Amino acid sequence: MAQAVAPAAAFLENFWSENIMATIKRKVANQRQFGGFAPFGNVTVLTYSLKTNAAGAVIDSDSAEAVKEGDVIVLGPLPEGFRLDDAHLIINTALTASTTGKLGFAYADGVDSAEVPQDDDYFLPASTSLATAARIRASGTGNVTLPKAANLILTVGGADNAKEAAVTVLVQGELTGPK
Repeated sequence: MAQAVAPAAAFLENFWSENIMATIKRKVANQRQFGGFAPFGNVTVLTYSLKTNAAGAVIDSDSAEAVKEGDVIVLGPLPEGFRLDDAHLIINTALTASTTGKLGFAYADGVDSAEVPQDDDYFLPASTSLATAARIRASGTGNVTLPKAANLILTVGGADNAKEAAVTVLVQGELTGPK
């Protein structure tokens, strides 16, 4: 058995010495890598919850009023340098019949960016029904990296909400870190 290994080892050594290829490294392969080089990477899923009470008001919010058509609900922060890859809207308990919504982002400082303009329907268009329990994946194309801190926003349309509801939003992306 040992004799069979020796010719194989000699063959491989000879093969590699005769067929040496260049090693080419990209200069920007890990550009804007956030964090260490851990084997599990830096892909992140941020989770946001929206729950309303029996009157239709957002629980744990700064308003006791029911959600009305045209209201913008700030679901939570999106960090600077976050590359937006995908989103899922999970409607566990539907809002009032005919309620629709669009899902997007607005900059936390209220000032738009020419580099990546804020977009209130980046993930889902205004025609997205919130009136039926469902799991809805983002309909946008491409991805952007936020140049500054933003907020994930849900703009309600179609009808006022007048009931208990529960919605979870998952935003997937890569934390590339601030510039």
